[in-house]
Amino acid sequence: MAKKIWFLAITLLLSFLITTNWHRIPSTASRNLDVGQNIEHPITIGYSNWAGWWPWAIAESEGLFSKHNINVELLWYDNYSKSMEDLASGYIDGNCQTLNDTITFSVDAVKGEVVVLVNDNSAGNDKIIAAEGINNIQDLKNKQVAIEAGVVDDFLLTLALEEAGMSRSDVEIIDIETGAAAEAFAAGQADAVGAFPPFWLTALKREGSKEIISSKAFPGAIPDLLVVTEQLVNTHPDEVQALVDTWFDILDFMATNPTRADEIMANRAGVNPEELQLFKAGTKMFNLTDNLEAFADGNNMKHMPYAARKMTKFLQKSLKSIDKQPNLNKIFNQRFIQAYVIEQ
Repeated sequence: MAKKIWFLAITLLLSFLITTNWHRIPSTASRNLDVGQNIEHPITIGYSNWAGWWPWAIAESEGLFSKHNINVELLWYDNYSKSMEDLASGYIDGNCQTLNDTITFSVDAVKGEVVVLVNDNSAGNDKIIAAEGINNIQDLKNKQVAIEAGVVDDFLLTLALEEAGMSRSDVEIIDIETGAAAEAFAAGQADAVGAFPPFWLTALKREGSKEIISSKAFPGAIPDLLVVTEQLVNTHPDEVQALVDTWFDILDFMATNPTRADEIMANRAGVNPEELQLFKAGTKMFNLTDNLEAFADGNNMKHMPYAARKMTKFLQKSLKSIDKQPNLNKIFNQRFIQAYVIEQ
């Protein structure tokens, strides 16, 4: 009898330990499950240090996700590239990323990638900064430009050169990570640099340096997006709709509670109030009207289908960074923006 009781006790203990350890598996482990297996797992959305993506922290802080009955786990990435890799590998359900990066990674994304929302456009936050004596884009001919090849600032440089009747072959590109590029320029090791915040603050520390052009000159050229897996769109469209709806609640909160909104964003980004206002000034947050225009086809950079075609040409011919032709028709899905119009 005693042996039987002892055996039962051991069995119960093992059962308890197994159950307890199972529930202690970190929530990130759910990223390896197929979306749709269990809706109790949170939808995982990556975001990183860009002014147009900081507002998502407001939704988390102020309970705006729960208002729409959606369970969201926001994952902050100090390494933006890692967030794109995780989405393409299917480890997360969505990510905040630029259009050119979406085109690049969508080609081989295991669960597909779909743009469902435009968070913002860079409206001056991406800059080409040059040394003293270089006053415009034409002055860059045969000069060294430190820039991270393939990123949005490289695309900005290409657009500016084309507008001036030049090409990337007219300058000497020093391909280097953006932070290191700004440092190199500040140290006098290049004639110009392309950078996004906060790195252009470093570049402008060089005596006599100045901005010669920015993304403000090319509206729509650098859209920053919410991109989710095609699988999530197919299996949980209601949750995707809730994500899109939440964005517009965030914008409403920013308008009615600006002090609190700025406090949340500055804390998330690790910037001081002055820097926050500076970065916000170069970022155009996208409301419903802006999104409708961006998703519509058109003949200028304000329309994403047009911008995507131009970016694909840049990535394939100028950089030769992608071999396969992405299916641009599948990348954009405006059904959730259109549904929000009907909801209003």
